[in-house]
Amino acid sequence: MLSIFKNKATEVVNVNDLEELLGEINLIDIREPYEVEQGTLKGAKNIPMRELLKNVEKYLEKDKDYYILCQSGMRSSRVCSGLSKSGYRVINVSGGMGSYVGSKIQ
Repeated sequence: MLSIFKNKATEVVNVNDLEELLGEINLIDIREPYEVEQGTLKGAKNIPMRELLKNVEKYLEKDKDYYILCQSGMRSSRVCSGLSKSGYRVINVSGGMGSYVGSKIQ
């Protein structure tokens, strides 16, 4: 069962609840490229946090949902908080790659 809940102004989903959605969602890994080299979830697009925040309009549309992933869930939580206040539909992937126990890594 997919557990998405509201945490303040941002929706949250646990990284281990995403497997059934991979390939069907807009998943953005905001870690640095050297971190992503260790693996990321299948279908994730790597846009480092600073690049995303510097050029939000280049990467995101306000009428689409985006799942934001990092290593532990801390960076993604901060990014989601700011983006949601700016009108973007973002879901924080809690736990991040450090908590992922599945097999859908690319």
